[in-house]
Amino acid sequence: MTITTPALPLDDLVSGRTAAEAEHTPAWTTLKTAATQLQQIQAQDGSVPDAADHPRAVALVDDIVRAVSALTPLFPHDDRYLAASIVDFVRWRDGGFGVPDFLDSLQAFQPQEHRVDGMRHLVVFPMYTQNGSRDRHVEALLVEVIWPEFIARLETEYSNRLFVSLRLIDFTPGYDTNSAVLFPETVAMREVPTFTWGAIFQDREAARYRRVTRAAAEITKLDLPDAAARMLDDQALTEQTFVMWDIIHDRTHMRGDLPFDPFMIKQRMPFFLYSLEELRCDLTAFRECVSLQARLSARDDLDEAERAMLEHAGLVQYAVIFDRIFRFAITGSRVRNYDGLGGQLLFAWLHQRRVLHWTDTSLAFDWDEVPAAVVALADAIDDLYWRSIDRPKTAHWLAAYDLVRSVVTPHPASVWARGLSDEILAGAPKGFTDAVLDDEFPLSMFFEALEKKMRPVIASTEGIRGTD
Repeated sequence: MTITTPALPLDDLVSGRTAAEAEHTPAWTTLKTAATQLQQIQAQDGSVPDAADHPRAVALVDDIVRAVSALTPLFPHDDRYLAASIVDFVRWRDGGFGVPDFLDSLQAFQPQEHRVDGMRHLVVFPMYTQNGSRDRHVEALLVEVIWPEFIARLETEYSNRLFVSLRLIDFTPGYDTNSAVLFPETVAMREVPTFTWGAIFQDREAARYRRVTRAAAEITKLDLPDAAARMLDDQALTEQTFVMWDIIHDRTHMRGDLPFDPFMIKQRMPFFLYSLEELRCDLTAFRECVSLQARLSARDDLDEAERAMLEHAGLVQYAVIFDRIFRFAITGSRVRNYDGLGGQLLFAWLHQRRVLHWTDTSLAFDWDEVPAAVVALADAIDDLYWRSIDRPKTAHWLAAYDLVRSVVTPHPASVWARGLSDEILAGAPKGFTDAVLDDEFPLSMFFEALEKKMRPVIASTEGIRGTD
């Protein structure tokens, strides 16, 4: 294995910059350009199958290696990972550009060990991007940790050592999309290890929340509470709100009275079960923030971090409601859109309990009554899960469907709504899943009209970053 010697002195590629200025260095420009050009000759699995492209691939990988070598001194906390990344790239090059295997460098990358506000990472892997591209192409990212003091304090109560909160600084085309996560399982590798971290780009989440909520509030004539309105003008405030929301959401997936595998990893089952699981985690974050707000409000001796917790606990509640009903419900296709259904379910639940009102073509909330109504939905899902432990799997599916259909109206042609045949009920679980329509729970008239008006706004958030 031969590592190419850089054509230019490494110092010339970083120009005396620091990690905080990495995106302005010739090294980063070289890396980003080489990775982007390499994507054009990679197959979906990450290989470069055409031998005629190999000389070009060699030159591009050499550029990547040169750039990563130059940038490594700017990221001493990642030096082991970056050294392993160079080895993986060289092995891939010298092996003839088959399906890439970056397991070694992935295992060396441990961002959860460096949750320090403002710390930066250079990330380079062949990977697909969730809600972006299914191609496992080489992507390069510069990212920055978002970890304010109040989150560090909160994490002692809501322990989640695998959670990493990031801000996008610059990126290759795979992240010029709707993708707002960096997950290790997306990386090309020979075997699947035990994963030790998962990252969310809170700046992207916050930026699209602010844009979508502002537009939706205007369209629906919603008079936003002062605290909620303040988020729309403050990116940093909204980023930190999403960090608080997601750190509680993420840990909830494996907590509570759960079905054996609540996240349904690698299982094929009706999409509305995913809807309930994601909504359960969001509503747990909501519930915990209601509780935290009550506890902290009762004290008059709060320190600075606790005052920040109190402020953001209230903001999380607005964020959960508005992101779920304004963005989730109308984003993406209507093909098994489980996040969309979760938004529809929350909206309908609040409307049917008369704490959300659509009157005289204006939207309004009885904010004093909203927390109890949201917690009641969380209780209903928790009760479904608690009862599931004593039920066969398909019986749990049927009970879950009954919960959803009690709130959101199914498609008139639904065989689930009419009642599954004895043949399906006596058969394998696959028959249950196959009987679910792609759009089992169509948009209501409210959301159908809102989606048409919001379509350009939703589309404009693709590739958004916190500075937009």
